[in-house]
Amino acid sequence: MSRYLKVGEFFSYCIQFLIGKRMIIAKSQKDMDKMRAAGELIAEVREALRVMVQPGVSTMDLNRAADKMIRDGGAVPSFIGYHGFPFSICASVNEAIVHGFSKETPLNEGDIVSLDMAATLNGFVGDTAITVPVGEIGDEIKQLIKVTDECLVLGIEQCYVNRRVGDISWAIQQHADKHGYGIVRDYTGHGIGRSMHESPQIPNYGRAGTKEKIRAGFCFAIEPMLNLGTKETKTLADKWTVVTLDGKPSAHSEHTVAVTQDGPEILTLTKEQKSTLKIEKAETVSA
Repeated sequence: MSRYLKVGEFFSYCIQFLIGKRMIIAKSQKDMDKMRAAGELIAEVREALRVMVQPGVSTMDLNRAADKMIRDGGAVPSFIGYHGFPFSICASVNEAIVHGFSKETPLNEGDIVSLDMAATLNGFVGDTAITVPVGEIGDEIKQLIKVTDECLVLGIEQCYVNRRVGDISWAIQQHADKHGYGIVRDYTGHGIGRSMHESPQIPNYGRAGTKEKIRAGFCFAIEPMLNLGTKETKTLADKWTVVTLDGKPSAHSEHTVAVTQDGPEILTLTKEQKSTLKIEKAETVSA
């Protein structure tokens, strides 16, 4: 675990000890600038890995590439050493949902791989995940990935001042339920900042109008995880890799999001993606 993560978690737990619960830590403008930098860096890594994924490439190849890119960017991989996790990214193939170990085994045509990654830069964390097809995949799995990405977008759209954390959970659940997917309940989204995991927990299921009120300066890592079959999971003998109980594929999508007075700001976008989004918004306003 990095020094910055230790400091962030120590601060959060001190507050928990003093007031009896872990509070949601709003970020200052200075903090937010640092989170934007961390988010942009890990977004560049994510997009580079997306391009690398193809038959014959191993998840260990992806892990090594991510580790180098993160460190070359002046950051540290937030995952490595976190509660003993031994890799710089989580690489979860097919029925693996999260926390998958990187391996030298080549990926095969028709696989899917969920890549979860985070970087700590100047004391703040950016966290993101994608599920990528390996070559050609079937329509059923394409739809699973598509709906998981759509759930992420719908969850982000709830990140406005004075809405509730439960609104994020509800938006994700209602879309996943519509398609009949199993919503993973054992693992959730979360607050993020100096520590990778801050309050609040953000389940991918819930009721609108419940949980904590959303305020400007809050930062969330929203991450729907949907299974083609059952929502039930199990953890493998390595004590980390979480898989679907029925062995059917799972998809995972995640962004780090800041709540501003003007609404949600996705922090884990590349410079190019931010420019494209800005143009699209301008065109929408002028239409």
